[in-house]
Amino acid sequence: MTTEDGAEIYYKDWGSHDAQPIMFHHGWPLSADDWDAQMLYFLGKGFRVIASDRRGHGRSTQISTGHDMDHYASDASAVVEHLDLRNAIHIGHSTGGGQVARYVAKYGEPQGRVAKAVLVSSVPPLMVQTEANPEGTPISVFDGFRAALAANRAEFFQAVASGPFYGFNRPGVTVSEPVVANWWRQGMMGSALAHYEGIKAFSETDQTEDLKAISVPVLVTQGDDDQIVPYKDASIKQAELLQNATLKIYEGYPHGMLTTHADVINPDILAFIQQ
Repeated sequence: MTTEDGAEIYYKDWGSHDAQPIMFHHGWPLSADDWDAQMLYFLGKGFRVIASDRRGHGRSTQISTGHDMDHYASDASAVVEHLDLRNAIHIGHSTGGGQVARYVAKYGEPQGRVAKAVLVSSVPPLMVQTEANPEGTPISVFDGFRAALAANRAEFFQAVASGPFYGFNRPGVTVSEPVVANWWRQGMMGSALAHYEGIKAFSETDQTEDLKAISVPVLVTQGDDDQIVPYKDASIKQAELLQNATLKIYEGYPHGMLTTHADVINPDILAFIQQ
């Protein structure tokens, strides 16, 4: 489908249109393919499952504008309205969690389309260190991301996937080369510009008010060995700001735990949905 400003958004839509929909929102710099383990699992449980590629990512067009959280949420809303999804569960990982928070607060709840939400290893309320957020990550870290991406995106993405994203840099952890290759494949499908500008979107967008505005039940979950998004500055704060949160912290799990520990996390998300 095409947004008002001309971005063509690719999406997958599997399952019966009479079933309750679950919409998945991927992390940076990936695509809807990062949800394979969840989409097949929840499809098998009788849900309708939807996932889109964020503008500039995956198979969506490499538009030069709109690489910010407002457009991410607006694009998600456009897909929801295009498919007329109601009573939906929205699940976001990392940057996708920020997308879910803004979508639910600005569009989903006001339109009465959302039943529940799940934030997995997500970026809100604010990643970057500021005077008001002194425990945040220094902006020099994100400047380093930008410099590495601009210098050699392929090498940078390989280093992220084979190292901190899945915790493959931890002692005793076996690296899955196919998982690394799949992360790299998804990243390199997208636009270098969208990825570059997306760093600002996921690190510098203050979503405190988004979280406060959400009243539907939200499962907040993260691993305490997340090397990408520090959990004390993310999921712990999310649970405090949300009106109706359930918090679950997994000991030793990495940022990419939806892939490495799908056998544990998928049933836990299902249990939350069925409550």
